[in-house]
Amino acid sequence: MADKSSIEWTEATWNPTTGCDRISRGCDHCYALTLAKRLKAMGSAKYQTDGDARTSGPGFGVVVHPNELTLPLRWREPRVVFVNSMSDLFHAKVPFDFVKQVFEVMAATPQHTYQVLTKRASRLAKLAPRLTWPSNVWMGVSVEDASEGDRIDHLRTVPAAVRFISAEPLLGPVAPLDLTGIHWLIAGGESGVGARPADPAWVRDLRDQCQTDGVAFFFKQWGGRTPKAGGRDLDGKTWDEMPDIPAMSALG
Repeated sequence: MADKSSIEWTEATWNPTTGCDRISRGCDHCYALTLAKRLKAMGSAKYQTDGDARTSGPGFGVVVHPNELTLPLRWREPRVVFVNSMSDLFHAKVPFDFVKQVFEVMAATPQHTYQVLTKRASRLAKLAPRLTWPSNVWMGVSVEDASEGDRIDHLRTVPAAVRFISAEPLLGPVAPLDLTGIHWLIAGGESGVGARPADPAWVRDLRDQCQTDGVAFFFKQWGGRTPKAGGRDLDGKTWDEMPDIPAMSALG
């Protein structure tokens, strides 16, 4: 799980922490929670701590893994890395000192581009001034519907080289948005059992606003029972735009 990824907008994943808790309706069908349960049953050492049954689940308790911190140092080829695909680096149970260590590793490996995504935008904004932000770190927030728009306001205060929005799973209309200071927007429908469908109008509104405001737009999937079920085309085109900045590496 740490070397290659099937996620369309990245190349690899790195999980120095694992586990999380549901905090909004975008978490209802969390793929990571389901995967953690399976990994626990398989005996994976990183997924043996259970989370609160009300908000988490088997194998999904928040755990930091100091032994994982050196992994990017061993990667010879530059790559684009999604940090904590199985957790949230800004979860309240992740100590600040550990968050700082993760940032120090990212700064020490400028050949890689790191994509960090959180739903804990208020903690992100609180900790951001205490962190050093190297140019190879992209910071994003998840916004599944208009009710979570305040996460973008918190993100805007962060001095990251790239600030991005992940509108996935897209569960309601989000546009129009204030995209000031935002460089990239990913949109995608929900996948898995019981997936809630994304209205094409919601996706088109986001694409159109990104085009108007000069923000790179990436459409990941329509979703369905499996991630690939509905394909990726939007109005006959695959939208794979990436931020046009120097920090871009292998996907540029």
